[in-house]
Amino acid sequence: MSNCASYGGLLVILSGPSGVGKDTVLEKLKEKMPHMCLSVSMTTRQKRKEETDRKDYIFTDFMDFDEKIKQGYFLEYAKYGENYYGTPKTTIENWLNEGKIVFLKIEVQGAQIIRSGFAKTISIFLSTPTFAELITRLKARKSECDEDIARRIEIARSELKRANEYDYIVINDVVDRAADDICAIIRAEQLKYKSMQKYVNEVINNA
Repeated sequence: MSNCASYGGLLVILSGPSGVGKDTVLEKLKEKMPHMCLSVSMTTRQKRKEETDRKDYIFTDFMDFDEKIKQGYFLEYAKYGENYYGTPKTTIENWLNEGKIVFLKIEVQGAQIIRSGFAKTISIFLSTPTFAELITRLKARKSECDEDIARRIEIARSELKRANEYDYIVINDVVDRAADDICAIIRAEQLKYKSMQKYVNEVINNA
C-alpha cells in the first residue's frame, strides 16, 4: 500500500488493552505515514528497560502529575491500574491547527473525553485475534510481576467490552497488515465529503 497523504488536521485515537501491540503498530505506521504526529503521554508508572523517556512516555511522579492537573496541563487524564496517564494539551492543539494528522495512544477512559472535545476525531480500537493470544503476549513481555499481569488481564476484559464505542476495530495479528488497515481508514476519512468540501467548492466556483 502506498503512503497516506495528509489533507488536513485530524485527531486519531488509538486504544486497546495492554499487550495488544499499540507501540509496535505505531512504529510501523511512522514508516507508512512519515507526516504523522504522535502525542507522547505522561505517566506515573515506572519506566521499563526498553523504554526511553519523552519518546515512549514522559515519566514523572505523582506529585508532579497532580500539580499539572491543577494547572490544566492535560486534555484528559485517567487512572489505569495503580498509575495515572495524561495527554498534554498545547502541542496537540498546535499540530491540529497546522492541519496535521495526530495520533493519541490513550486508554478507553480518556477516549470518551477526547471524542466529546474535538469534532474532527476518529477512534480505532486495536485488538488481538483472541483473548488467549492477549494473555500470551502479556506474559511474554516479562516486564511485570504475576500480580500486575493479573490486574492488566482484568482491565483488558473491561476494555474489550467498550470496543463498541469506537468507530473502527483493527485486529493486530500481523503488524504490517494492522498498520495498513489503519492507514486505509485515515485515507477514507480524509476523502469524505465533509473533509473535501472546500476543494469541491473551489471546483464549482471556478466551473
